[in-house]
Amino acid sequence: MPHIALEEGVPGIVSAFAFRPETAKPMRQLAEILLRGPSTLSSADRETIAAYVSSRNDCRFCQLSHSAAAAEHLGGDDAHYALIDAVKANPESAAISPKLKALLRIAGKVQQGGKLVSREDVTAAREQGATDLEIHDTVLIAAAFCMYNRYVDGLATWQPEEPAAYRPMGKRMAHEGYVAAPSATTAR
Repeated sequence: MPHIALEEGVPGIVSAFAFRPETAKPMRQLAEILLRGPSTLSSADRETIAAYVSSRNDCRFCQLSHSAAAAEHLGGDDAHYALIDAVKANPESAAISPKLKALLRIAGKVQQGGKLVSREDVTAAREQGATDLEIHDTVLIAAAFCMYNRYVDGLATWQPEEPAAYRPMGKRMAHEGYVAAPSATTAR
């Protein structure tokens, strides 16, 4: 049960956004820029970073919805869902690019504390082809998702139990984005 009066049955961050639309707008815009805006990192890679950080923060809603968005960007079949699950379990052994592995190492350190990111981490990412913009955006995605995760869980938002319930959310996020508020029925 949510800690405050959020709309019943509206999942995760959607209910928190509906409670305070004036703060939702810039948070939605930030997610849109970071996850879908122009970048040399694919939206799938950026959603994977968000899902990975959210899984490390044990935020069920964010990690499952952004895992679904990442899988949808990759094609949306069960193999893509399995790949994202493998990344969350152990990015070093997952079938992803060395560059994404290096960026996920940075994201994991940001999730623990920004000062843990070392010059060696950044050098390793650059050696795998990461640009300064990609490193910047990885750090900002990781930091932003720490905030989003704590927002969702700090209010004890309602979250669907069935992992399959997150697939339509991921599809909507991947194809429609983050700026437009979903209706209560499409948020479920």
